[in-house]
Amino acid sequence: MDLNPPPFSRFVHDGLEIAFFDEGDPSGDPILLIHGFASSANVNWVFPGWLKTLGDAGYRVIALDNRGHGMSSKPYDPSLYHPQQMAGDAAALLVHLGIADAHVMGYSMGARISAFLALRHPDRVRSLVFGGLGIGMVTGVGEWDPIADALVAPSLDDVTHARGRMFRAFADQTKSDRQALAACISTSRDLLSPEEIRRIDVPVLIGVGTKDDIAGSAQELAALMPHARALDIPGRDHMLAVGDRVFKKAVLEFLAEVG
Repeated sequence: MDLNPPPFSRFVHDGLEIAFFDEGDPSGDPILLIHGFASSANVNWVFPGWLKTLGDAGYRVIALDNRGHGMSSKPYDPSLYHPQQMAGDAAALLVHLGIADAHVMGYSMGARISAFLALRHPDRVRSLVFGGLGIGMVTGVGEWDPIADALVAPSLDDVTHARGRMFRAFADQTKSDRQALAACISTSRDLLSPEEIRRIDVPVLIGVGTKDDIAGSAQELAALMPHARALDIPGRDHMLAVGDRVFKKAVLEFLAEVG
């Protein structure tokens, strides 16, 4: 399996440079991938094999590094990280590439951004896959201030909060700009109301690991939408569900079905 990072390009939106790749079959149906917090297009989609899986299935695979992440600009102003602004980056990328609409798949924070994209730019979204985020999109995903504190702590040894340690270790592993991530996490968790969720009328697949203690119920979120279904990803927690084979198989079947 070739998991080497593909070449990235850049464009400017909202005064920020956004890095992205455009791979797979250029004549295939486009799918836009939006990664999670403290991750990147490579970490979420290339290294777990999604680029290869979707490319081999004949899709045009596009993924961006969200602002504050990867090779994109990393402002330290928290006011620049609301999900509707990051959804604007994703919509602008489709415009930049001349793509009228695409399947959209997001993981964790990327799922939240994908939902905002579907609500604010509905003509751009053909279908949705939410990974690693269920009803937490509406009810919240717990207390995250300790994670911001953990990100700016002098070292991992100074962090005692369990979830804070997990995300600090992940940020160190991905060599992220922790100051930008601390700004991001303070404003990127805007919630959607049940009424807003009900307005998402494209086909939706929601995949959550059975050991995920962050996402909230996939079934509860699916029940709010007219064309959504839930998928349990067996034995996987929040960090490990993204590359799971059960998840990949279900996504390929879902995409083939919705066309």
